[in-house]
Amino acid sequence: MLNLRTGVLLLNIGTPDSPQVRDVRRYLREFLSDPLVLDMPAPLRFALLNLVILPFRPRRSAQAYAKIWRSDGSPLLAHGRELRSALAHELGESYVVELGMRYGSPSIADALARLRTADVVRILVLPLFPQYSRAATGSSLRRVEEELDRHPETPPVEVLPPFYAEPRFVRAWHEVARKELDGFRPDFVLLSYHGLPERQVKQTDSSGAHCLASDGCCDAIVAANRDCYRAQCFATSRALASELDLEPGHFASSFQSRLGGTPWIRPYTDKELPRLAAAGHRRLAVLCPAFVADCLETLEEIGIRAREQWLALGGEDLRLVPSLNASTPWVDTLCQWVREHA
Repeated sequence: MLNLRTGVLLLNIGTPDSPQVRDVRRYLREFLSDPLVLDMPAPLRFALLNLVILPFRPRRSAQAYAKIWRSDGSPLLAHGRELRSALAHELGESYVVELGMRYGSPSIADALARLRTADVVRILVLPLFPQYSRAATGSSLRRVEEELDRHPETPPVEVLPPFYAEPRFVRAWHEVARKELDGFRPDFVLLSYHGLPERQVKQTDSSGAHCLASDGCCDAIVAANRDCYRAQCFATSRALASELDLEPGHFASSFQSRLGGTPWIRPYTDKELPRLAAAGHRRLAVLCPAFVADCLETLEEIGIRAREQWLALGGEDLRLVPSLNASTPWVDTLCQWVREHA
């Protein structure tokens, strides 16, 4: 009897091999050399990367990574491995699950090679990015396409779509966050997403006149903004607020992780904290629903730096709500999606 197994490829952004400066520099060079990340003319990107970013940023980033590095490595990679193992266990022998990182190891190329060796008859590609962006989802899928061009013997591939407001994704977040929120009892909940340059979200506007043209441009998903990262983030916030029974006026959305001097999508997380403190809030819970696994941007940027900023502003406490990681609700959700598509 033929063993018609299905391959599952989990995609995430990547991580340095260690918190050492040399490894962080190597990772940043690969990451920021991507024209979908630093979307500017090649000579300008080369100059910015080699004259401005790489001489200084690797050391600062290495210090940040060192604060959150685990005994089993990078948190993003450790959670990714745990998720891969849990998903493979739940799906059973009819599936082969691999993890591929857009930058660093394990690479997308190596993950696809392992799936070909496993003689799977088809591959489901699941980008672990709830909201679509060219810089993350688009770049990762382009890398998959490049490997398919190099290896036409690869079995047929299907890509699962963004899941920014998919009900089971929202329910998984509810199951993970509810206990944390009930125990912490915040007086305000901030949903902080990774930022993007404004020009990148405007590029997805099919009308050319909707994105960032008004304060309410992201209040609903319409034809013009259906591929807009910012609009999808706000859709995630609305869905999560409803699922978690967050009261109007007691939650907000913001964007973190800016790079460079060009305008990024607003409001900025580090600028929201003073506003919330001035409004009298003292116990702040932060969810990061653009990340399905805890990483540098959640653990260090929010869990350490934002918390220090909040306390300096007079806040009583700031609680980073853990991401989905390899939690049972998230594993169950992924299993359902995979089986439906398989």
